[in-house]
Amino acid sequence: MAEDNQVNRNTFLQKIKLFPELELVFTSVNGNDFLEQLQGLPHHKLPQVVFMDLEMPEKDGVATIRIAKTLFPHIHFIVLTVFDDDEKIFEAIRAGASGYLLKHEPASVLKESIESVMESGGAPMSPAIARKALQLLSNTPAIKPNTQAGESLPENLTEREYEILKHTVNGWDAKRIASVLDLSVLTVRKHIANIYQKLHVNSKAQIITLAHKNKWV
Repeated sequence: MAEDNQVNRNTFLQKIKLFPELELVFTSVNGNDFLEQLQGLPHHKLPQVVFMDLEMPEKDGVATIRIAKTLFPHIHFIVLTVFDDDEKIFEAIRAGASGYLLKHEPASVLKESIESVMESGGAPMSPAIARKALQLLSNTPAIKPNTQAGESLPENLTEREYEILKHTVNGWDAKRIASVLDLSVLTVRKHIANIYQKLHVNSKAQIITLAHKNKWV
């Protein structure tokens, strides 16, 4: 993980240590430090998921994600933010971030976010962040998928997928959706992955934007 604040780094470490099945590869204090450590690792030691702060000295999180995704496209980046830096939400998503969480999220949410991006290419996002992303993206042209604004809901979405789509747009995570629909979390994540594929999107923010622009929900 990359975080310049020592208190936040220590808090993150304490949360991750609650799950012995997770291996922490390294921590870094800014973007340059992160990139140096990352490029110094052998391929089999590279992290699969990285938690990234945005506001850091020398090189911020957005620039770091953009460079790292070019060098190591298989690594998933999840932003950890204090929510004050909302203007960078869209920048981080466009740079290649797979998820966007608040720093105060409990350890269980961090673990679930790792499982989400690893198992189904999910896009974990705190509900508050999802709402803020929608506000920011409502006045920004969406990344153009194959579905054009004004079209009706794609016919290839099943009734269950549409139901999950609505809950996703409302900021619900896979665990909450699974509980309400009486499904397993893995099943919900598979449905979300199918929705991404059918709508030709690759992030939760794109789904939210597309759904509201086309008035699907």
